[in-house]
Amino acid sequence: MSNHLFGILLFVQPSQKFFAVSFHRRRYDASRWLRSILLALVTALLVIFEFNLNPAIQIAVPLTQAKSNSNQLNAQSLVAQGQKLYEAGDYTQAVEILQQAIEAFQASGDQLGQAMALGNLALVVKQLGQIQASYKYITKSLEILQANRNVETQNFASLQVLAQTLEIQGSLLLELGRTQQALDSWKQAVRIYTQLGDEVGRIRSSINLAQAEQTLGLYRQAQRNLEQLVDSVDKQPDSVIKITLLRSLGDVLQLVGELDKSTKVLQKSRDLAQKLRSPDQLAATLLSIGNIYRASGNRASEQLNTFSEARLTPLHCRTSNAQQPISQEASQAYQQAVQYYQQAATLSKSPVGQIQAKLNQLSVLLEMHNWSQARLLSADIQPRLSQIPVSQTAIFTRINLAQSLVCFKQTTNADIPEWREIAQDFATAIKQARSIGDQRSEAYALGALGALYLETKDLDNAQKLTEEAFKIAQTMQLGDIAYLWQWQLGYILRIKGDIPGAIAFYNQAYDTLQSLRNDLVALNPDIQFSFRDNVEPVYRQYVDLLLLPENRASGIVNNKQPKTNQKKLQQARKVIEALQFTELENFFREACLQPVPKQIDEVVDKTDTTAAVIYPIILKDRLEIILKLPTESELYHYTTNQQANEIEKNLDKLQQLLTQPDRINDVKKLSGTVYNWLIQPLENKLANTNVKILVFVLDGSLRNIPMAVLYDQQDQKFLIQKYAIALAPGLQLIDPKPLQKRTFNALIAGVSKEREIENRTFSPLTYVEYELRAIQSAIPKTEELLNQNFTRKNVQNQMQAAPYTVVHIATHGEFSSNAEKTFILTWNQLLKVKDFDKILRLGNSSKSRAIELLVLSACQTALGDKRATLGLAGIAVRAGARSTLATLWSVDDESTAVLMSKFYDELENPTLTKADALRRAQISLLESDEIPYLWAPYVLVGNWL
Repeated sequence: MSNHLFGILLFVQPSQKFFAVSFHRRRYDASRWLRSILLALVTALLVIFEFNLNPAIQIAVPLTQAKSNSNQLNAQSLVAQGQKLYEAGDYTQAVEILQQAIEAFQASGDQLGQAMALGNLALVVKQLGQIQASYKYITKSLEILQANRNVETQNFASLQVLAQTLEIQGSLLLELGRTQQALDSWKQAVRIYTQLGDEVGRIRSSINLAQAEQTLGLYRQAQRNLEQLVDSVDKQPDSVIKITLLRSLGDVLQLVGELDKSTKVLQKSRDLAQKLRSPDQLAATLLSIGNIYRASGNRASEQLNTFSEARLTPLHCRTSNAQQPISQEASQAYQQAVQYYQQAATLSKSPVGQIQAKLNQLSVLLEMHNWSQARLLSADIQPRLSQIPVSQTAIFTRINLAQSLVCFKQTTNADIPEWREIAQDFATAIKQARSIGDQRSEAYALGALGALYLETKDLDNAQKLTEEAFKIAQTMQLGDIAYLWQWQLGYILRIKGDIPGAIAFYNQAYDTLQSLRNDLVALNPDIQFSFRDNVEPVYRQYVDLLLLPENRASGIVNNKQPKTNQKKLQQARKVIEALQFTELENFFREACLQPVPKQIDEVVDKTDTTAAVIYPIILKDRLEIILKLPTESELYHYTTNQQANEIEKNLDKLQQLLTQPDRINDVKKLSGTVYNWLIQPLENKLANTNVKILVFVLDGSLRNIPMAVLYDQQDQKFLIQKYAIALAPGLQLIDPKPLQKRTFNALIAGVSKEREIENRTFSPLTYVEYELRAIQSAIPKTEELLNQNFTRKNVQNQMQAAPYTVVHIATHGEFSSNAEKTFILTWNQLLKVKDFDKILRLGNSSKSRAIELLVLSACQTALGDKRATLGLAGIAVRAGARSTLATLWSVDDESTAVLMSKFYDELENPTLTKADALRRAQISLLESDEIPYLWAPYVLVGNWL
């Protein structure tokens, strides 16, 4: 560590203890934050020009009914002068003039004028970066207005002054990080505007209100409120407020993952801004559209990866892996994002708007590994920072740039800029945050500087800064920041060899994330991309620590497993379950899942004592397995020493070979390797029990492989020939109950003909009709929807009309890590997973009997999406069915029809579970043709009984 960099540390007072944030997360999270603040500033500007410096308001009848005199006339003249100075950017002189106006209003007894002038002064002082002073002035304005509120009947002008002053207070509170109070201020403003019949004021405050809801993580609520506003103003004349409203809604839709809908709304905002010839509004909307394409690029890029250990610490940059491939889809999306950002920077007249667009462009260039342009752009941005007045916006802009520079250095090992220069940016941000009393920004910047010291291997100073940042975040109850610094402290202590201390901080980070469960959407604006960088690594690294043997040796072999502390094993399993749970909620972009109210071991200790549960988890340098046997209180732990990248390569290759019918010998070889990793260590323990069913809670690329195909090379048997198999997205999300009756009534549906929907061609499925007839033979009580009859409306009507126990759908479908791209093909549309979920649940809304079995035949995982099975798990959990039977790839439809017929025949046997019935059906196919392509893709998710 150089003495120069240490000098930076002294500058930010290392004698105090410190706390930290993710280079990648905050590179994106900070940009989201900046977008949020920019929206607040835009609406604040509307307040400025539509009210606060509007002469029509200045001459409102004063509360005191004072007679017009020279002092009052002078005060009004001074306010008008202050307005001109403000518009000219001469804030310092404007402050002096407005202070004189306040004194003149006070001398004339005009309290309304005094309150109005104080509000104007608050806005001007805010532009100078003096947030605390600004808040003092706005508080004084409100005190005057509130003191006189009940003295005499208030007129329109006084109530409007009050409402608009509350608006200013809300924007200041948001800048100060006091979001709930900002929310309350804007709610009061909305009520007053509604009372006055001021529709523009009501809409303006409602937009700000939605912004506060987003900052609090209430994205769905903000979405609903903004959609209602759009409906209410749809027929009103075109205006700037309408542009802002549409842009606000588009931003929220992006954050909840509805990118297509967001794009359409933002295009309306863009078209309206062009029509009204409003360059600043157009620039802001182009920035939002650019964010859509960046999010799309992030999604496409993330679909190539399954293992997320690249993010070691909160601020470690994901782009540090310069060898990571960029798909053509991601590259195209990123290029479009850059074009929109360039247009936004050119059009914007605001220094803040220009820098925001350039910072977003810089982040995309880093993702594209375009190092030369990134270097030039960062050099262009740096001097522009001095143009922005000190505020939370300016502080996070500086942090955002510094973090992008860190990513640049991590990736390229460039000498320029020097670490000391980047540290100075963080130090400046800390100083600015303290100058305005913004503890959120201070906690963030301190942790970021701590991360920089960690990057330069100065662990002691990294720890001091991180501890200070954590202390502030903890005191201010900033959970979304606190967990990052708990994570960073755990990582630092692990490097120092303090494993108990590291575990303690990782446990705190885990607990904080659990408490933030409903707000994880707010923490992760870039969909799964952000989740995998900023949440998932905490769980994995925590499990890694918990499963370290007490005296870890190098080279543990499977038959000499170290004994792991039971308390740590139980906690590790709890964390694995939580990871599965949280990942699925992130898939849906809302905290929508409810765990089953039961003890986690109750399923296999009481409900089904023939089932064992296997938890494999892929860590950076090994595969860990936790085994739960029925009725045994202890968990068993097995370690296979294999690097994660080797595991992933093997699984990727196996996944490819499984869809090639002529590669059976290669499949046996590769699946035999996976068997040795996953099952061989457990063989003896399983053999000494009454276990007949293996329930897997899978991790990473293991989800893409049907466990049935794992091959025991010694016995020359596939795993399905030994055990029935089921998958579970965590035991807390399923409620296994045996089938009480074997008399089913089924809704069967399918598409057998070629279809072209949304520019995609779906080939005919010749055997669908045969498959549906076979089901009708096994389940006489059926209702069929085939081809033209298989529409969303018809399914909806049927689900409302009868409580079906089986819903069998034979059609094209695709599972994806993107909920918007997970769909079932109906005759006339691609039915997305969220809509599909709602339709299926219609049948259960007023009935206690759930769908026992949902079958999705002829579906497949999205090509090239390594996390596509999230879509399958998402359907299984949200559909309201106890069990879901689906295919991992599109299978020969003749063999599918045969298997389904055999499955339903076996299911009539009251001694068999669903898992048993599927096993027998698969074995019947296997015995006639050993090729796994035909019999292996069928997986049962959820209740196996």
